[in-house]
Amino acid sequence: MEFTDGQKRILLWASFGALMAAGFGFVFRAMVPQLWGLEFHITDSEVGQLFGAGLWPIAVMMILNSFLIDKIGYKASMLAACFFQTVSIVLTLIAGSFEAMWWACFFAGVGHGMIESAINPLCISIYRTEKTKAMNILHASWPAGLMAGGAIFLSFYSDADWATAKTAWIFMLLPVIGYGTMFTLARKFPVDERVENNVPMIDMLREYGGLGMFLAVTFLGYELFNQLDVFGEGQYTRLTYSLVLGIVGGGVFGFAVKSKGKVMFFFLCLIMIPLATAEIATDGWIQNLMRPTMGQYSGWALVFSAFIMMILRFGSSIPLKLTGGPLGLLLTSSIFSIVGLFALSYVDGVLVFFAFVFYAVGQTYYWPSILGFTSERFPKGGALTLNTVSAIGLLTVGVFGFPFLGAVQDHYNAKSITQAQPALVQTVQSEGRVIEGTEIPIYDDKNLFGVSYSTINPDAFMAQPDFPAEDKESLAATLTQTGRSTLRVAAVLPISMAIGFALIMLWFRANGGYKPIVLGQED
Repeated sequence: MEFTDGQKRILLWASFGALMAAGFGFVFRAMVPQLWGLEFHITDSEVGQLFGAGLWPIAVMMILNSFLIDKIGYKASMLAACFFQTVSIVLTLIAGSFEAMWWACFFAGVGHGMIESAINPLCISIYRTEKTKAMNILHASWPAGLMAGGAIFLSFYSDADWATAKTAWIFMLLPVIGYGTMFTLARKFPVDERVENNVPMIDMLREYGGLGMFLAVTFLGYELFNQLDVFGEGQYTRLTYSLVLGIVGGGVFGFAVKSKGKVMFFFLCLIMIPLATAEIATDGWIQNLMRPTMGQYSGWALVFSAFIMMILRFGSSIPLKLTGGPLGLLLTSSIFSIVGLFALSYVDGVLVFFAFVFYAVGQTYYWPSILGFTSERFPKGGALTLNTVSAIGLLTVGVFGFPFLGAVQDHYNAKSITQAQPALVQTVQSEGRVIEGTEIPIYDDKNLFGVSYSTINPDAFMAQPDFPAEDKESLAATLTQTGRSTLRVAAVLPISMAIGFALIMLWFRANGGYKPIVLGQED
């Protein structure tokens, strides 16, 4: 199906506006958790549930709608996304309880998932000879949303209460109305490359295979168990049950479609685990390191990094040529991230700013380039393989990413406190002291996926009556530096990615070199 340049641009910019709107909502929700706690009188755990309600539906809808998108079409999917985002905005403005706010966040996640499940295959379908470049330009919309939304919130709502802060969501209506209008007026939409070449759905499912379904069922199952609060509170227990569910689901699906799936696709999904953590979960620690340099303006670090990412994604054609394609760009990005993380864990003062720039450049091309690579090598998988890669990343950053970095941070906090006050730590532990007003122990031994570590609540520990008052300032200063140790450990993420991408490149070199697969010309 042929499209004029004007028709392509309309669909691209409509898709751009849709993901930009999702970026607005995400950054607004990221900046108000403490206001939710005050407004709805809820615990930190319940605040986390609100933020999570805007995340996990994204991955669920991306996978589910991938099975339907070729039947219901791109236009219907995008108008449904527009509806869900509008409902989310309205509920946010009128929510008077935790439950109402939960549904507002939930519908935001559903709308975001519908958007991503549609715009990725849509833009791939109209830019078939420039897939990775198209994905980078399209996904410049995410940092554009973060940058614009962050700048709006920090400029007008940084010291506001919830009654005032929630009006920020009115700004999100602008891109929502914009892309909704553009998709409503659009008359011509592409047909997926798989459908146009008469590749049957069973072949799409075989690309996915038992291995792909194993991962999807495992991580969706874990999130389901987490939301339903079943199988205890430990991640290890829930992961065990999730793995069993994934093995059964993957085995049954693989037997039904008579395919184990593409091994390289399975490998890409595994690489998404450290990739999503490196791109999303490390930002919190890095922004904390920016605080001594930028002071009260440290919140602008997110806006600045989003600006860098947006500009570089728009200009992705140059680094794609210089690095030889998506794999070379992904490997180069991993190297930038490694250097940036190590630099951030050591340097001080203004050098932190330059190290932060290096890190921001590194994470810029991860997500869109791996989508481009997936679409170039697995066109028979259509929307399913393309969207599953993103969904796995989004799911695993919550399953592994945040818990992993949180556990590392807790470990280094506990280590620093124990070195500074060994006698008091022993007393707190032996007496089983708890945080005032709760039953939560100040000192606790925890386990993350079979690895044991200790935690000490810093604020509660320093609030103990027998803690030496003259030592509070020095210990507090020491604890502000534990984030550096966390970043050094976090560098293992891009290191593992670099190894993975290098192995894929070596495989292609040994098998005739890298070439995109064009349906009808596979030989």
